[in-house]
Amino acid sequence: MTSTYPWPEGAATGVGSMPGTDVVEAVRTVLGELPDLPYLPELPGRGPGSDLIGRGASFLVELPVDLQPSGWRLVDRPGRDLRRALDLLERDLDALTEQAEGYTGPLKVQAAGLWTLAASVELHNGTKALADPGAVRDLAASLLDGLVAHLADVGRRVPGASLLLQLDEPSLPAVLAGRITTPSGYGTLRRPEESTVESALATLVEKVGVPVVFHCCARDVPWGLFRRSGAVAVSADLTLWGPPERWSTRAIDAVGEELDAGLGLFAGVVPAVPPSVAPASGNAADQRVAARSRAAELSDPAASVMPVRTFWQRLGFNLATLATQVVTTPTCGLAGATDDRARAVLAQIRAAGRSLVKDPEA
Repeated sequence: MTSTYPWPEGAATGVGSMPGTDVVEAVRTVLGELPDLPYLPELPGRGPGSDLIGRGASFLVELPVDLQPSGWRLVDRPGRDLRRALDLLERDLDALTEQAEGYTGPLKVQAAGLWTLAASVELHNGTKALADPGAVRDLAASLLDGLVAHLADVGRRVPGASLLLQLDEPSLPAVLAGRITTPSGYGTLRRPEESTVESALATLVEKVGVPVVFHCCARDVPWGLFRRSGAVAVSADLTLWGPPERWSTRAIDAVGEELDAGLGLFAGVVPAVPPSVAPASGNAADQRVAARSRAAELSDPAASVMPVRTFWQRLGFNLATLATQVVTTPTCGLAGATDDRARAVLAQIRAAGRSLVKDPEA
């Protein structure tokens, strides 16, 4: 396994989004709760331009977009929607500059990945960019230029930071499987060759200039493709696999092969929103039982990472490497959580990550 990763042992981080509309408070919370690997939070609650695709499309250079009823679309000239997205990004960066003054250490920023953008952004005729290989190539070159400029800007604003880039690819499994629909909804777009997908991702990873983490919240994460593309880690929701005792040997071995080759794991282990625990009845006693069940979910940080320990043991890996190779995260972004829940989840993953250092054999 690779012994050196661009984060400290026992690190924890977020997936990307935070609740609310106050970016200064969001940045302050992230820096306070996740001192080992903070990130620039995204606040989709502010509306268009703060969403995954709107923010991602705002990084495109000389490919302006506008918001249509059907989604974000490439247009001939910049308009109000793009200006709003860029203004929101500038506010976020200003908040980071102010709150992270003097910070030294790893810092993560996020952006929509190439194939998720290609499956979401429309061409002038309303078809997804994915339908046109030439458009995808233009998108890839434009996105690379925009991300390089963005990372340079963040580096100037927080000069003590060592940057990591997380590329969000929730749509990539659907792209690979040919499940992206045509505008009518009755057909699907031809899937690109996996070699084409890998080559485009590898070029981004090679040229962007910082370590890259791919995030994919689907069940069928393309672990091998991400690792071959040069990713330092993959971020995934491990709770989608179900209880550890039900994980298939085939699935575990497939992921284990990539981890054994040195791929880092950003392990989504704490639910972003509390599980639904309904009281048996409306009486006060049952309500109190339900409330205690919800509170217990965040009462034991070590229990949060027990599925990862189990996973490591089934692979035959040394448990002492967990704290080095694994970063704990929520299962997904926190935009749908309350402010209190978001802070509690971040505190839980921080404690869970550090528990791997304190007692690796537990």
